[in-house]
Amino acid sequence: MDFTYLILIGGIALFSWLVSARLKSKFAYYSKVHLRNGMSGAEIAEKMLSDNGIYDVKVISTPGQLTDHYNPMNKTVNLSEAVYNQRNAAAAAVAAHECGHAVQHAQAYSWLTMRSKMVPVVNVSSSLSQWLIMGGLILGFASKTSIGFYVAVAGLILMAIATTFSFITLPVEYDASNRALSWLKNKNMLTQQEYAGAEDSLKWAARTYVVAALGALASLLYWAYRILGSRD
Repeated sequence: MDFTYLILIGGIALFSWLVSARLKSKFAYYSKVHLRNGMSGAEIAEKMLSDNGIYDVKVISTPGQLTDHYNPMNKTVNLSEAVYNQRNAAAAAVAAHECGHAVQHAQAYSWLTMRSKMVPVVNVSSSLSQWLIMGGLILGFASKTSIGFYVAVAGLILMAIATTFSFITLPVEYDASNRALSWLKNKNMLTQQEYAGAEDSLKWAARTYVVAALGALASLLYWAYRILGSRD
């Protein structure tokens, strides 16, 4: 593993940490902007689902911080304890965003469907790609045969699948946020100040996915150069 790779990974990790830290500070700030309507995150979620004609999705509380997600397998909107119980702009934003995924699922949104189908493959490819790449490079160096190259290429293909998944996630997340904000605005759920806080919160949340996708792409290009360049 050379110095270039360490700089690349270090730079990506630092940028990711900065965005993540900014996201947490934004959520902490907007958690202090209490909703005039007095609704909790759970109540916001239930109303958005109802307004979209979705009655087979449950809203449940899940442990942790920023652990909110929609599970299409059992049709549950999982809200972290703070979001589930709190009555502020940040909680409203997260709750509505996760319900945005439920609406995507109900309407068979193509990007979400594609992403869901890739999950089982990505679960395998993400864990194996680095091992195959490193193993292939070591094997090729030690044996001086082509078998190591092909093992590394197999790992590269798996990494490419995981990278593709990261980019497919982007339209899924941005669309869910757009659906959430549109509903919050059209239904007059929030005041102008509360809406601005919800919009800013979701903007920073989306940027974490952008950083992750760009990091995955940078890593893929680096290893592609190392592996394929070694054949020159």
